[in-house]
This record gives sequence, C-alpha cells and structure tokens, in this order.
Amino acid sequence: MMLNSVHDCRLIDLPRHESERGSLTEVQNDNTLPFAIRRVFYIYDVPGDAERGAHAHKQDHELIMAASGSFDIEVYDGRERRSFTLRRPYQGLYVPPGLWLQMKNFSSGSIALVLVSAPYTEEDYIREIDGYYAYLQQQNQNEIPFS
Repeated sequence: MMLNSVHDCRLIDLPRHESERGSLTEVQNDNTLPFAIRRVFYIYDVPGDAERGAHAHKQDHELIMAASGSFDIEVYDGRERRSFTLRRPYQGLYVPPGLWLQMKNFSSGSIALVLVSAPYTEEDYIREIDGYYAYLQQQNQNEIPFS
C-alpha cells in the first residue's frame, strides 16, 4: 500500500447553485469525489478552545466541510504538516487514509460536515500518536523498494 502524504489532501469545490432565494450545494456519489459516500456525520457545539480529530484512518477517505462557520484542519503524514482553513459551505477538504488530522479554532456556531467512504468501525481508527508512528513504520516496511 502506497502511503499518502499531506500533499494528497486537496480542497474540492462542490457544485454551487445560486439564486435570489439562496444557494444550494449538492454532493452525490458521482465523479465529484474520489470515493463513494457510505457515512455522513456532523460535529457541532464545539467550544472555541476545543480540538477534535486527533486520529488517523487506516482505510477511510473523508471529505470535511464547514457547513457553517469556520475551523482549521491540520494534517500530518509523519514528516510534514499542512494546515487548511475551512469557511465556505461549498468547499471541502479531501483527506485520504493514513494521515493524522486535528481540527481546531472552531468559530461560534460552526458545523463540520464529514462524508466518509465506509461505515464506522473502531478498527479503522488510530487514536494515539505513538500508534500512528508504529503504523507508519509498519507500512514503510511493507512497501516494495525500487530496484
């Protein structure tokens, strides 16, 4: 399995339909996302000084959006860190598997909407940073070296 890096994360602009009555953004299981959506959840009522995330997924892909308000996401691949600020409801951050992520600096009333590639399983989560480093080391040992 090829390891992902923070450079594999990217902002995705979703279809935006505007009219005098407001805006609508749609997300479908089509070619808009690099994965099919199997689970949706949202995070809200987060105190401004609280952090969320602090985990990595072994196989799940995610698209994280600020449905309301704003917050920051920091992704880490064991070597580099990269930060993104989400504040537009028609834009999401694609996070492939194998990256550590933390969400912080939630504005008042913010809502994080998360689309995931698989139903919830605790086995997919790495919740401790030491476990994440062990996971990276194991993945690196399983890679086939170039000849």
